[in-house]
Amino acid sequence: MHALLVDDSRTMRSLLGRMLRDLGFEVVEAVHGVDALERLPHCPDLDVALVDWNMPGMDGLELVRALRAERRFAELPVMMVTTESDAHSVVRALMAGADEYAMKPLDREGLHDKLALLGVLPEGP
Repeated sequence: MHALLVDDSRTMRSLLGRMLRDLGFEVVEAVHGVDALERLPHCPDLDVALVDWNMPGMDGLELVRALRAERRFAELPVMMVTTESDAHSVVRALMAGADEYAMKPLDREGLHDKLALLGVLPEGP
């Protein structure tokens, strides 16, 4: 399984990347939306993308819209992983094309549960 992890925080990429690897994913990391788009042509088939909201250059909402505009990634499960917690932000992310929304900090069990909701992982521990 392959995951795209996009977050400008090195610490968050390290934490989420480790959890994803523990769950069996090969992880491609990007520091912002533009970096992610530049890496996509060289990525193997992706199973999921985890995208931070607040990033320089191209934020998470812009990246989600760009992914949805690409035929290859139109159906890719996308989860926003962010500190934005208000209901308006959740709605904006879902309307932009995100499939799921998770609040930071996210632990391994929470990540597994969200990935299971997306159908990327089986349910259970």
